[in-house]
Amino acid sequence: MNDTYAFDDIGVEIAGHVAIIEIRRPPHNFFDIALIHQIGDALERLDADPACRAAVLCAEGKSFCAGANFGSGEDLGADGQLKTQTPTERAQHLYVEAIRLFEAKTPMVGAIHGAAVGGGLGLAMVPDFRVTCPEARFAANFTRLGFHPGFGLTVTLTETIGKQNAALMFYTSRRVKGDEAHAMGLADVLVDQSEVRNAAIGLAAEIAENAPLGVTETRQTLRRGLADRVRAATDHELAIQTRLRATEDFKEGVKAMAERRVPDFKGA
Repeated sequence: MNDTYAFDDIGVEIAGHVAIIEIRRPPHNFFDIALIHQIGDALERLDADPACRAAVLCAEGKSFCAGANFGSGEDLGADGQLKTQTPTERAQHLYVEAIRLFEAKTPMVGAIHGAAVGGGLGLAMVPDFRVTCPEARFAANFTRLGFHPGFGLTVTLTETIGKQNAALMFYTSRRVKGDEAHAMGLADVLVDQSEVRNAAIGLAAEIAENAPLGVTETRQTLRRGLADRVRAATDHELAIQTRLRATEDFKEGVKAMAERRVPDFKGA
């Protein structure tokens, strides 16, 4: 892959009129504010590049994005930022960067070949369409961590699969297989795992064959107000997440995840 733009954790290549944005933090592609910032920068450049008419968001490794890396629970500060970040970096919260992704103008297809978990599911909801496979797993596992959904999922997931299906995923934290995701409308195309990226590129190429102004204007009409709804949602989500992060249940949830065991929640 010959990168069009240089980034630390993602690769960007334009082939024909399709841009391929590849997350490069294998095997699980855990995200932080730096990764989301890079994707936002790439999308802004692609929006301004007349050679790009559609984009594919994909990833190296086993997972598409397994969410934020909480580690043992000691890696994040009380504001949700990595402790290694500077005060300036912490001032611009992750969700501010996430909103930039929803403000992008380029039509996008997500190639979800593996797990999309927690905030990784939130990232998978940024594209207009998702191509997946039976081996993929989609999980909004926030309540399993003693936490509250984030990354705008209370808007994006609900609007995509309906309130009832979204509530089921939120309340149970269950992992939804790729074929189940396709059946409920969470994914738009189901193919063999080896064909996920090619199928996503094919769909993006099909979009790119059409008049670019017509496509982008239609997209803006259909997605009108989405970034604003996500912004309002993340403001609320973050307030609840900040409060729940201080609970014993959250500490237990993160610890149980690290130890690969069933959490013992106390409701406190």
